[in-house]
Amino acid sequence: MELDKIEEKNLKMGKANQEVFSETLQGLAETNKDIIVVTSDSRGSGKLVPFGQKYPNQIVEVGIAEQNLVGVAAGLASAGKNVFAVSPACFLSARALEQIKNDVCYSDNPVTLVGISAGVSYGALGTTHHSLHDYAVFRAINNITILAPADNFETEQAVRLAAQHDKPIYMRFGKKTMPFLNENNKTFEFGKGRVVRGGDDIAIIASGETVYPAWLAAKKLEDDHDIKATVISMHTIKPLDVNLIENLAKNGRPIIIVEEHMVTGGLGEACASHLFQHGYKNPFQIIGIPDEYTVTGSQVEIFNHYGISKEGIYKTCKKMLNI
Repeated sequence: MELDKIEEKNLKMGKANQEVFSETLQGLAETNKDIIVVTSDSRGSGKLVPFGQKYPNQIVEVGIAEQNLVGVAAGLASAGKNVFAVSPACFLSARALEQIKNDVCYSDNPVTLVGISAGVSYGALGTTHHSLHDYAVFRAINNITILAPADNFETEQAVRLAAQHDKPIYMRFGKKTMPFLNENNKTFEFGKGRVVRGGDDIAIIASGETVYPAWLAAKKLEDDHDIKATVISMHTIKPLDVNLIENLAKNGRPIIIVEEHMVTGGLGEACASHLFQHGYKNPFQIIGIPDEYTVTGSQVEIFNHYGISKEGIYKTCKKMLNI
């Protein structure tokens, strides 16, 4: 399975979510001069060159200095600006963690922190450039919303809502071209998961770029075995849509979580914690990166190695359903 090649003729291919982020922000900045982008030598990788050319007075370049990036963003937000701080997710969520914790969240500055090239998007650059800890660290910090849009529709909606939000946000984007996953479900709200495929036999909850292989696995289950899986884009990791999770669990169906993150501290553990504490005992499995340094390879190769793929998710579903 290749994320940058369409495998299902009924799905329309879009753009990379990073591109949609930049285009949406550029459109918003046309009528909102308070929108400021702060980057750490990442206007190119963040697809922000056109933004800077069109609005040179609304972009600040701090260089390779992520801690300074967050400090400057927090200061601008405290002065009433609508700030988007853009940097590779691996550095933004680790090197600048103290500034995010204190200058943004504790100080309640409404900065939208944008982690680009997230997860294992940097591929063969390896563990130093992978952001597989960001859900975990931000889940442990109060006063921040965590977002991982799955497709172009969710990305555009997330950026538009972020521009109106008065609290800190962290959103992450990968680099792959993504298909539109459900043209019939045009609903998006922070804290509310989005159903991209319906079914009653098993539930697959995924986030970000793992939603597409989950969708493909669900289609293969239906084609091969007439098993219908619900696929959820849990684009908001925090606050978690606990009502949707409980509704999925009520009929006792198996639940699989798929995420481009360590299995420790991510979406899977958040779902498991809520379900177990509220008395649910569904068969449950997390597909993600285990507690090890990742194998070296492209994003697709890493996904295939760890079962974050159409075939890998399909096999896990079959195992849980005993077929």
